[in-house]
Amino acid sequence: MRRVRNLQPELQEPWLEVEHAKELAGISKILDENPRIRELVAQDLHEATGARADTGATGMSAEQVLRALIIKQINGFSYRELAFHLEDSRTYRRFCRLGVMESAPSKSTLAGNIKALQAGTLEKMNRLLVEAALNDGVESGRKVRVDSTVVESNIHHPTDSGLLWDGVRVLVRLMKRARRELGPELVRFHDRSQRARRRRKQINDAHFQRQRVGPYRDLLKVAVETLGYATEVRDLLRESHDVGPVQAGILDAVAEQLDEYLPLVQRLIDQTRRRVLEGETVPADEKVVSIFEPHTDIIRKGGRETFYGHKICLAGGASSMVLDCVVLDGNPPDSTLATRMVERQREVLGKVPRQVAFDGAFASKDNLATIKQVGVEDVAFAKKQGLQISDMAKSSWVYKRLRNFRAGIEGVISMLKRVFGLARCSWRSLRSFKGYVWSSILACNLMLMARHRMT
Repeated sequence: MRRVRNLQPELQEPWLEVEHAKELAGISKILDENPRIRELVAQDLHEATGARADTGATGMSAEQVLRALIIKQINGFSYRELAFHLEDSRTYRRFCRLGVMESAPSKSTLAGNIKALQAGTLEKMNRLLVEAALNDGVESGRKVRVDSTVVESNIHHPTDSGLLWDGVRVLVRLMKRARRELGPELVRFHDRSQRARRRRKQINDAHFQRQRVGPYRDLLKVAVETLGYATEVRDLLRESHDVGPVQAGILDAVAEQLDEYLPLVQRLIDQTRRRVLEGETVPADEKVVSIFEPHTDIIRKGGRETFYGHKICLAGGASSMVLDCVVLDGNPPDSTLATRMVERQREVLGKVPRQVAFDGAFASKDNLATIKQVGVEDVAFAKKQGLQISDMAKSSWVYKRLRNFRAGIEGVISMLKRVFGLARCSWRSLRSFKGYVWSSILACNLMLMARHRMT
């Protein structure tokens, strides 16, 4: 990771007279007007690198890291594409404060610095942005609309055979790496990955369940055998060896990865045995759907589709800016989230909104009573679910207006997914998943705020 600097280049390219450049100029002005956002980025970078502004190799400033993140999320770039465009584009170099003679950071430098930003920090930055929107009159905070959606993890569709194959090939790969370091005399195991792949193909090609039982039994046998070999190799790596510091670091890294994957593969073996051989229904919260993203939840939306990722709940304002977001654990019913989202608005806006609109799944008499008690004047659920309009709003006209207002959150969610990459998180680990969600929201809000100022 490159060292962090706060020094700004002196030479800058001028803005181009095109629409996208004008939007980026507006975002740049908003960031300049809110220096606290940059300070939060600098704190995270300092904690991640331990670098000081006046020492170490030349690297990215906190402002450059933040602006590069915004460019990445606005365009859906990979780190390789981001590095190319920062080297190639006059507008993006101007936005990221890269001087005329300054080379663009590499993809590894970009990845290391951007991933250093914490989800909590990005959430604080968004709250500062919402505060600025309130002060500018872009957002009033009087009306709020709430809905939930799912952000998918970056995994393949989970099947028992596919997951067991993943487990076998990853454990074999790690054992081969250990054998390269310590030699075949110490690290002994049989590579069953080809056999596991053949059994997986047999299972996938079978037309009937009875044809899959035999290959599943053999695949489980291979997985159990590989798990035993990997456990022995892990124990061997934990023993002291007469090796150099570089080799010792490699062996420790392999042992840590085995510590991570061994319990997951054991759970996969147990879950497959229960589901396939014993015909048992395994509860969703006990299932593993990926050994690479084990935090992934199984989300069933409306009894229609199954998603693999995390459910999030969003609160948006009349400006279409996302005021708040919660990344949820598991798949709690929407009806349990209504009061929580309203109470969080007091923290975000400094006050309780006068009117709140929800999807029909949030409706309940208890939710309506609690929301009214905290000071919300008018509440609208898209489906009344037995509630009276007179209990929710001042009049049926107000109720209908709020119900129509609620539909706007669907457009905001669609924009986040289509434009800002929120349909599928490409970052690995739960910590990075939450950071990815908030970085998409932050980029979206900055774009919306800049466009409001341009009108």
